[in-house]
This record gives sequence, C-alpha cells and structure tokens, in this order.
Amino acid sequence: MTSFWSIWVIVLTLACLAIIFGLLLWNLKNYTGVKEGESCGHEFDGIEELNNPLPKWWTYMFFATFIWSVYYLAAYPGLGNWEGLGKWTSSNQGITSLAESKEATEQALANGENVQLDQEFIAADERFGPIFESFAKQDIETLVKDEKALEIGQRLFSQNCAQCHGSDARGGQGFPNLTDNDWLYGGTPDKIKETLLYGRVAAMPPWGDALGEQGIKEMTAHVLSLSGRTVNQKDAAAGAAKFAMCAACHGADGKGSVAHNLPFGAPNLTDNIWLYGGSKRAVEETLINGRAGVMPAWKDILGEDKVHLLTAYVYSLSQDK
Repeated sequence: MTSFWSIWVIVLTLACLAIIFGLLLWNLKNYTGVKEGESCGHEFDGIEELNNPLPKWWTYMFFATFIWSVYYLAAYPGLGNWEGLGKWTSSNQGITSLAESKEATEQALANGENVQLDQEFIAADERFGPIFESFAKQDIETLVKDEKALEIGQRLFSQNCAQCHGSDARGGQGFPNLTDNDWLYGGTPDKIKETLLYGRVAAMPPWGDALGEQGIKEMTAHVLSLSGRTVNQKDAAAGAAKFAMCAACHGADGKGSVAHNLPFGAPNLTDNIWLYGGSKRAVEETLINGRAGVMPAWKDILGEDKVHLLTAYVYSLSQDK
C-alpha cells in the first residue's frame, strides 16, 4: 500500500472512531430541557416517548468495545501500513520457495515476531510429532494392518496428494492410479517411500524431429500392436525396426522399466494401462512431444516420519483387503 492510501485509511479510521466516541459522550447528557423520566411530548399509536437516559449496560458495553478497538488497531496490523505493536502477522509474506519459507520462519523467530502460521506449525509439531515418531518406528507391513495409522495416512493423502491423484487415488490423465498394481518405479514399500521422499521426474524425450511424420505413424502402430491392438501390419513392422531407440528404457519386449529392473520409470507398453491416454492420437502426441511429468519430493515438506505413514497408506491402496 502506498503512503498516500495508508494515510487515507488511518485518517478515515481514526476520524470515525473520534466521531463515534463524541456521539456517545454527547448522548450521555440531557440537552432536551426535559427532566429524565418525563414525557418529550411525542406520542404515536398510544406509545409515548419519555426522556430516558441510555441504558447503563449498553453504555458500558459501548465503552468496552471502543477501548478494545483502539487496542486492536494499535497491537495488530491493518491500520494502513502500521505493523502493530505486537509484531503479529498471519504468515510470512512474499514466499516463493520452501527454502525461503524456512529462512523466513527462522528469521521471524530470531526477531521475536509473532507469525501466526509459524506458531501453529510449532504447536502442531509439539502435539503430533511424538505420534508420527512412534508410527515411524514400525515397518510398513505392520502399519498396513493398523486402522489408526491408515486413517492418519488417508488424511495426509487428502491434504497433499488428492489434488493430482484424486480423492479416491485413482488418478487421471497424466497422474497414476495408485489403486492398481501398475507401477512405473516399483510398488514395493521401499520404492513407494523413495518416490514420496525424493520425487520423480519423467524423461520421455520427443521423437517428432528424429522420426518424422511417417516414422511417428509407424512407431505408433508398433506401440499399439504391443498391447494387442489391431493396426496396419506394414506400419507396425516398420515401427518395430525402429523400436531399438525405445528399448533402452522400455526394454526390447516393451514391458517397461519395472520388468527389467531399470531406473527410468518407463511404462509397460504391452498392457492397456496408459498414463496419458491409449488412443492413436494420444500415443502420437506422446511420441512427437515427449512427456515430462513431475512428482514433487515430500521429504522437506512433510518430513520423513509423515512420509513413512503416507507410504503405508499408499501401499495399502493396491493390496487385497
């Protein structure tokens, strides 16, 4: 807020308070010339107006409200650019990264600033930290059988993962379904935890320039044929001859990284599970432009104890109950 508008807000606010306070004091005195309790000479529909003073309870309440408003405006920000005597703020402003957030939190604590969000995080860690720590001492297989652990894990999932994977964890276009047994990087507890801790970055390169229009057509036919789709056999055969450029990640048989214990996260092309769509047009788009999906790392955001519990919940989604 510029200095002009800050002054404008301060002047108007304080002027309104002064006027209201003046009106209250003015109404406490009798300027009518009529004694208290006597008629003012006004009557309507059988109701006579008497010169009665303001109720004391109302007057005291109004004074208390006024005093509170003055205190509030002095102690807290909101009156123009005034920061408040209590150095209170709802959160650290202007943060664009996790590193900046941590730095701002440490700086606020060092300066004795009362940042509401930071205080809530500290209180939450003190209250719930021991609970997460106790669950972190148990292995995933044990937590999968613990209803309380899964309930907490589900809440963590709803707060942090449902935006992409959906509230039912069945994903969507570009976001994996976590309830089946199709895993790009492995579905064991260790692999799921690794994914959650450090994130994943897809690396499907674009092949449009390398293959050309006809090459894309042929490779699309071959890829679709791997999952039993009906395609032009001539195009599929020509695409198979070029598939060596894809085999480094997907394997010569197209069964993906997990089947061949490779770290690339390349999907299995022989089933009918397609992360970005399995239509001819969708496969062509993938081949031409590539894919660069990002799974964020949660280690620094949630901490290892919460990730451990979240791992148990995600792992449970694909297990037979």
